[in-house]
Amino acid sequence: MIQVGAYPTRSDAELAQTALAAAGITSQVVADDAGGAYPFDLTGGVRLLVAEADAEDAAEVLSEPPQAKRKKQQ
Repeated sequence: MIQVGAYPTRSDAELAQTALAAAGITSQVVADDAGGAYPFDLTGGVRLLVAEADAEDAAEVLSEPPQAKRKKQQ
């Protein structure tokens, strides 16, 4: 597994994970917060991991602007 993102909260990481899942990319959220039981103690941040083979596609998905912003730009 390779890291494709680091987030300040578990919620932020899970939102990114949802975007990856919608693109068909399996990912894993890794945090030292006891599975969300201690969300205030994220001294190491929350990492989002994907298989190395999916890293490039995942980076592309995560760098895309949200759908609402894309519509305004067109």
